[in-house]
Amino acid sequence: MIRYNGVNHLAMVTNDMGATIRFWRDLLEMRLVAGLGRPGYRHYFFEISPHDMISFFEWPEARPVAEKDHGVPVKGPVAFDHVAIGVESDEDLWQIKGRLEAADIWVSEMIDHGFIHSIYSFDPNNIAIEFSAAAAEVDLRSHPQMADRETHRFASEGADPQNGHWPDPEKPIPADERIIYPGEGTIFTDGVTDE
Repeated sequence: MIRYNGVNHLAMVTNDMGATIRFWRDLLEMRLVAGLGRPGYRHYFFEISPHDMISFFEWPEARPVAEKDHGVPVKGPVAFDHVAIGVESDEDLWQIKGRLEAADIWVSEMIDHGFIHSIYSFDPNNIAIEFSAAAAEVDLRSHPQMADRETHRFASEGADPQNGHWPDPEKPIPADERIIYPGEGTIFTDGVTDE
């Protein structure tokens, strides 16, 4: 079975890296842990947790998306609704809410979703963000539940992966075919950085 360890990074887009750094690093207190760039292009990474990051490509000709309320259905092309970032406790939610309000940035009231408590806001790129703290009373990871009145038939098969729906590889990829091609980030291993 594949062993996942988190969301390595979500890759978002901005046309203003300065405002993005001020929001994610300085207001939300997420460390800026990597930056790649050249004229007309940047890709910066902010640490959410030891296993998770959010990154931003800076494309000068990009324009922020239209503000869209979290979880409200839309018609037409769409690929993304909002980023939900976990925090340790309700106290963290109150701290984030206070920081956003002090910065005159809209933030919702705290919502009790039963299994999580959440607040909602937007970053400078109009990316919808949710901050959530687990509710102690309900542990869906340990005890999955479906409360859908018309549960999809595939979901009713259970929480665990079901075999037989996709072909298994006939054999592992041979060692001599396991080639890793260099990408932008090899600059960090080649020793050519500002640090």
